Amino acid sequence: MNLARRHFLTRSTGCLGIAALASLLKSDAQTPVPGQLERTHIAPRARNVIFLFMGGGPSHIDTFDPKPMLTQRHGEEMPQSVLGTQRVTLMTRSQGHFRAAATPFRFRKAGRAGHDMSDLWQHLPSVADDLTFIRSMHTEPINHDPAVTLMQTGRPEFGMPNIGSWCSYGLGSENRDLPAFIFMMSGNFDQPITTRYFGSGFLEGRHQGVQFHPASDPVQYLNNPAGMSREMRGDVIDGINALNRHRRERVADPDIDARIHSYEMAFRMQAAVPELLDVRSETERTLNLYGPDVHSPATFARQCLLARRLVERGVRFVQLFHRGWDAHSAVTTNLRRQVRDVDQPITALLRDLRSRGLLDSTLVIWGGEFGRTAYGQGDLAGEFGRDHHPRCFTYWLAGGGIKPGLTIGATDEFGYNITDRPIHVNDLHATILHCLGVDHLRLTYRHAGRDFRLTDVAGEVVSEIVE
Repeated sequence: MNLARRHFLTRSTGCLGIAALASLLKSDAQTPVPGQLERTHIAPRARNVIFLFMGGGPSHIDTFDPKPMLTQRHGEEMPQSVLGTQRVTLMTRSQGHFRAAATPFRFRKAGRAGHDMSDLWQHLPSVADDLTFIRSMHTEPINHDPAVTLMQTGRPEFGMPNIGSWCSYGLGSENRDLPAFIFMMSGNFDQPITTRYFGSGFLEGRHQGVQFHPASDPVQYLNNPAGMSREMRGDVIDGINALNRHRRERVADPDIDARIHSYEMAFRMQAAVPELLDVRSETERTLNLYGPDVHSPATFARQCLLARRLVERGVRFVQLFHRGWDAHSAVTTNLRRQVRDVDQPITALLRDLRSRGLLDSTLVIWGGEFGRTAYGQGDLAGEFGRDHHPRCFTYWLAGGGIKPGLTIGATDEFGYNITDRPIHVNDLHATILHCLGVDHLRLTYRHAGRDFRLTDVAGEVVSEIVE
């Protein structure tokens, strides 16, 4: 939408008819919404991001980082030289011992790249050569909430903008009919959803993530109330926004701009979202690719399919949160269930993106807030668990801007300490922005007297893995 027409929309009052409003909103559906940056700092390799976040902390030792030493030393106390001064949780301190725990799974090499994958993964090995692994991720928080917050916002304190909000702020949207940042959740729902998963912090409210709920109707209040036509709803929105603009001129509250934007976006979404959610347009072959769970709206499989449909329509940043990876007991049963939920859908997503020519422009990221310990919790002869481990864990990336088939970083023979190329959360964020064409040092927002950025006062691009 050109500036004159945008100005007309934001200054309009109740006298603007529904037909004119609908025409203006619809006619510019595919016109990009500008972000803070007039142009990217460097040539972008990725236009969109899909972040597959495994909430709870997947065990690197049982998935992608094999440690034969743990098999040799199973049940023995971990050497103090390995444990060092690493902080441990109260759960570990209360048990009073640190016994090495071997993985119950077998590992094999996958693809020409020879990536290590446990036999939990039945489908992912078929796309192994699209993946690049970082085995040396590390973070500071040892508990879930601050660790999730750091991974999502670049800082461990509550109230900071989410990475998706930073991307919306800097780059805007490619589709006026859909938000720039959408997130979905699946898996274990025994904990409430908080704004650390989608909040825009001190950025304008329009950059906050929009949740698609795990239900048969993922977008709430999409339909008009009984007896209200689309024309009537348009007139109501027009009138509300006229009052909002009048109030904004009197008090200059930026939150009012966000409120105006949300009403207009909601009106557009009423037309765009039903088509987006109607997966009946997908071929039987595509649906079968994602597996039988794709037919249930609450599953990770359906959300992976929707993620592809979202980036296909220009949504800038999509986060899929799959919770339930916090395995303090029954690691074998827990991991089999969790990987079963995500293995085929993730593989299908990568294949689907590639077949449509979207993988080169879509950055896909997999990982959680931290890893799990090399020592076990509970009876090591039975269904033991693993504690939180922020000192080292594994992430993988694929697609837009990432060199495929690499493994960087390494951990010691117990999988407890990093021995090569430490990569901090801030480094990961700097790399994500780099793939999108953004210099993380130059995307800033002034708040409370200082310039904030996603990577806080740290962060370096992981140059080995970017093209």
